[in-house]
Amino acid sequence: MFNLFKKNVDVSAMLSLLKTDMHSHLIPGIDDGSPDMDTSMALISGLQQLGYKKFITSPHIMWDMYKNERDTILRKADEVREELRRRNINVEFHAAAEYFMDDYFSKLIKSGAPLLTIKDNWVLVEFSFISQPFDLKQNLFDLQIKGYKPVIAHPERYSYFHSKKERVHELYEQGCLLQVNLLSLSGYYGKPVQEMAKYLLKNNLVTLFGTDLHHFRHLESLHDKEIFRIVKEEVESGNIVNAEL
Repeated sequence: MFNLFKKNVDVSAMLSLLKTDMHSHLIPGIDDGSPDMDTSMALISGLQQLGYKKFITSPHIMWDMYKNERDTILRKADEVREELRRRNINVEFHAAAEYFMDDYFSKLIKSGAPLLTIKDNWVLVEFSFISQPFDLKQNLFDLQIKGYKPVIAHPERYSYFHSKKERVHELYEQGCLLQVNLLSLSGYYGKPVQEMAKYLLKNNLVTLFGTDLHHFRHLESLHDKEIFRIVKEEVESGNIVNAEL
């Protein structure tokens, strides 16, 4: 299957410098990512070919659409690990979550319920693509007061930041980590997103790269020399910490 994706590019271990992917949707049937276990296995195998050795997958928790809960995610992740063992696919597989900052998330924070984390106290969060939430800074502050470190998923994709880049600097200065999608580097989401991703990298604001992988089209699009080049450059700069996860 995967020779269809190579496009005459030697993809062997091209993302091995990252070692760990911390943003993906690989648990079957739980959100808009992998629909079934066979697809999950194929996607994980394809990412392994690119050099990944560890996965911290991050299903959506977005209460209007994906009513996932901590226990459900962890149980489903156990099922994926068991299938990986059965098929002798030798990778580490763990689960966090991509929390949408909605009313349900605010209730979770206030209740003190334990959140799924990428590492230690790092929590991956996203918010509306349409407009910046008026209470964004307050919600992030509340998350920090509870002892968590927010990781902002794909800030380059929020178009309202493109003309007001100082807002992203403010989030960084507030103590948030920023995670850029690898596909943003190749223009997959459009030129404005690509330019914003490169701006964030140029200003040393990015700490993590994620695939945000949902399906085979994403996997195919990761086979891109420009992505490989930028990953090598940024990892060697010491700014990107995926390998430490």
